[in-house]
Amino acid sequence: MAITAGQVKELREATGVGMMDCKKALTETNGDMEAAVDWLRTRGLAKAAKKAGRTASEGLVGVAAEGTSAAIVEVNSETDFVARNEQFQGIVSTVAKLALTVDGDIDALGKAAYPGTDHDVSAELTEAIAKIGENMNLRRSTMLSVSDGVVSSYVHSPIVEGLGKIGVLVALESTGDKAALGGLGRQVAMHIAAIAPLAVSSDELPADVVARERSVFKEQAIESGKPAEIAEKMVEGRMRKYFEEVCLLSQTFVIDGESKVGDAIKAAEKDVGAPIKLTSFVRFALGEGIEKQEDDFAAEVAAVAGTR
Repeated sequence: MAITAGQVKELREATGVGMMDCKKALTETNGDMEAAVDWLRTRGLAKAAKKAGRTASEGLVGVAAEGTSAAIVEVNSETDFVARNEQFQGIVSTVAKLALTVDGDIDALGKAAYPGTDHDVSAELTEAIAKIGENMNLRRSTMLSVSDGVVSSYVHSPIVEGLGKIGVLVALESTGDKAALGGLGRQVAMHIAAIAPLAVSSDELPADVVARERSVFKEQAIESGKPAEIAEKMVEGRMRKYFEEVCLLSQTFVIDGESKVGDAIKAAEKDVGAPIKLTSFVRFALGEGIEKQEDDFAAEVAAVAGTR
């Protein structure tokens, strides 16, 4: 019998298994939904759905570069142990390379054909969940490109080449020497990994972030009891200091501990042989922003025993 897209969708939603495997299961069981679920379970695939509710905040950040473009991805797992699994490492490396083919678009990346298989990236992760036994998910992906220049990448304390817990991309535009430019880019990427700036310059900070900081400083100035004109000067001074702390170009360069990053880039133009413009950067730190579930084992035991 012919298997419809609706049947495949229903089975995928029920089991969390990839579309190709769902279609195969329905084909093998003549469209019987319950039998298809059992078919998947006997092959160790449907159990992946049971893992989907678990918090995945570990895993790896991966980077890949080609020509004047580079991509960065984060693939999460439940435990750090899985990050040392060679199969998982291979998946993250492959996914990072595939991100280059879809301009870093996360939705397109999940649907991209996984090399050497007849299914996509999402389905490959589902199969890995079944085999490795932990929930995993493709969390985010970005690609940076320049028309002329370099996109430098840096992975802090890599577990293997291109994979670690903190990854950075830096896009530098210049017609100058690419080797010298790449060296500068790596140094700036190391700085970003260590200091975690919020934006290239104050002009690129989100308006709501700037407004929130200004509001806090204003309240502090008012509470200090200073006259209005002095309070306003206090706010402006604190805002300037805030911009210096969170904006990349105005931060003190960790490489020499003295220069501003913007000044260090300007000074590097002599070695590069042409003007340099830092157009963008991206920093992924594994698990940032994910609310991790804290298990209270003592409370759990007490609840089971009926003492709470």
